Amino acid sequence: MTMEEHLFLKQLMVDQLEELQRKADGTVSDLLLLSIHSADELDTSAMDADRSFTLRIRDRESKLINKIKAALRRMEEGDYGECEMCGEDIGIARLRARPVTTFCIHCKTKLENQEKIVSGF
Repeated sequence: MTMEEHLFLKQLMVDQLEELQRKADGTVSDLLLLSIHSADELDTSAMDADRSFTLRIRDRESKLINKIKAALRRMEEGDYGECEMCGEDIGIARLRARPVTTFCIHCKTKLENQEKIVSGF
């Protein structure tokens, strides 16, 4: 990977991390505001459903935040872009599509096929 590609991917992840953290901060504020307003039962039920949906999304985003932080640490340590399974370099096209990935496409495909066999699908 060239230095230019390395810097591009780092900036991509930093930007994504900032956006996710901004959303998380906004969610806390929004949920606090929603809980302050009293409403009838139907409104309360709808707000609860919205809140549950929002929290599920934020939980996924929280996991992505952790993956981005781990990828940035790997960049600092010099391990970024190496497949955890085979040790080969992960292709730049794959890293651009999924900068937090820890597996090359060959190993990821292999893992997914094994998961399908185990789960019966």
